Amino acid sequence: QVQLTESGGGLVQAGGSLRLSCAASGRAFRNYAMEWFRQPPGKEREFVAAISRSGSTSYADYVKGRITISRDNIKNTVNLQMNSLKPEDTAVYYCAATTTGVYRDSAYMNYWGKGTLVTVSL
Repeated sequence: QVQLTESGGGLVQAGGSLRLSCAASGRAFRNYAMEWFRQPPGKEREFVAAISRSGSTSYADYVKGRITISRDNIKNTVNLQMNSLKPEDTAVYYCAATTTGVYRDSAYMNYWGKGTLVTVSL
């Protein structure tokens, strides 16, 4: 079992930055690929970024160059540094963990956090 808890969401002006963190319980953190998804108001949940067990990263095209995912296997955390935020980045951001070997697809995540709200104003 892995429990995931997101933090760092809030209200920010367009062009600003936020750093989201996800704290994971359990000793098997290093065995999971970690991902961030988001769900904009009234829309489906969508992939944002992923980091493999070895540290390889993958990003959705609409955040590439503005968002960086990282992990700390000592502290059992995964972070999402978001820069140059846009109003369309407004969403609930979810942290997820997977051992399935399938990335970027919410159907293949084993565990989810409860989410943290990011609101980007004009």
